[in-house]
Amino acid sequence: MRTPSQTVGPYYTIGLCRRPENELAQPGDPGATRLVGQLLDGEGHPVGDGLIELWDVAGRSWGRSGTYTDGSFSFVVTKPDGEAPHFDVYVFARGLLRHQLTRVYFPDEPADAVLASLDAADRATLVAQAVGGALRFDIRLQGDRQTVFFAH
Repeated sequence: MRTPSQTVGPYYTIGLCRRPENELAQPGDPGATRLVGQLLDGEGHPVGDGLIELWDVAGRSWGRSGTYTDGSFSFVVTKPDGEAPHFDVYVFARGLLRHQLTRVYFPDEPADAVLASLDAADRATLVAQAVGGALRFDIRLQGDRQTVFFAH
């Protein structure tokens, strides 16, 4: 028999219907940019019932976005202060008994010790790409080009 601790969601839309929580930038901030991406499973199929949280540990702010049926999510962000600006990213999805932790780094910034410790292919999974005036960051849960996840 399955128990609630053995299965996860998809119940995220219940917590996402009250107000938008995907805007970490202040309204009118000239440094604001869109961060968009897709949550993909091991076969490259979209995960349409997930939840992505961004945390700016230095600025002590956070935001969350549910994923749509095509696995897409989006945020409005400003680049965090500090060396190697990045956000901690928590991924929640069906089938995960525990959320996963990764990071998204800004392109064209120096690497910190964490990013520098990875080989080039793994580093590439953590750096957003500038595309059409936005930043793109896809999260692959498994398979080819799997996003690097960290113990927490």
